[in-house]
Order: sequence, then structure tokens, then C-alpha cells
Amino acid sequence: MHTNTHVGQRQKESVLTNQLIRSGTSIGANIREAFYGHGTADFIAKLQIALKECSESEYWLELLIESGYYDNSDILDKCIEVKKLLVASINTAKSKLNK
Repeated sequence: MHTNTHVGQRQKESVLTNQLIRSGTSIGANIREAFYGHGTADFIAKLQIALKECSESEYWLELLIESGYYDNSDILDKCIEVKKLLVASINTAKSKLNK
């Protein structure tokens, strides 16, 4: 038999995981869009959106880990690596745009 506390915890976990799924899938979608952008400025804009979504995903992962819903921090490390790659790609594209 489920208690109200257990159901409430599952609902909170579901809210967090749904937010993570939304922001996490948006990263890849915006990166894909960047490749078909209208010039370098559009490419940069799409990567910046992907970076924002990556940062949001990092937040949701931190909440899931800190709340005990998820206990493997490897995925958080991978998210941080993706964020670093996005920052480097944006900076490279900006330097080419300003030449």
C-alpha cells in the first residue's frame, strides 16, 4: 500500500525528471538547428540557447542528486562537459564572426 508521502515524493520526482527531459532534449535540438542556421550569428544564437538549456539541465540534475532521487553523478559530469564544449564552440564562432 502506498502512503501519501510516497505518492507525493513520486510526484516531485516526476516534475523534476519531466523538466530534465524537456531541457535535456532541447540541447540536442538546438545544436542540430545551429548547423542549419542562416549564417554565423544564427549559429551562435542557437548554440547559446543550447547552452542555456544545458545549464538548466545541470540544475535539474543537481536537484535530483541532492534530493536522493538519483545517485549517479556521472551524468552531471557529462552535462558539465557538454556545457564546456558549447562555451568553447560559441567563443570560437564569435572570434570568427569578429574577424
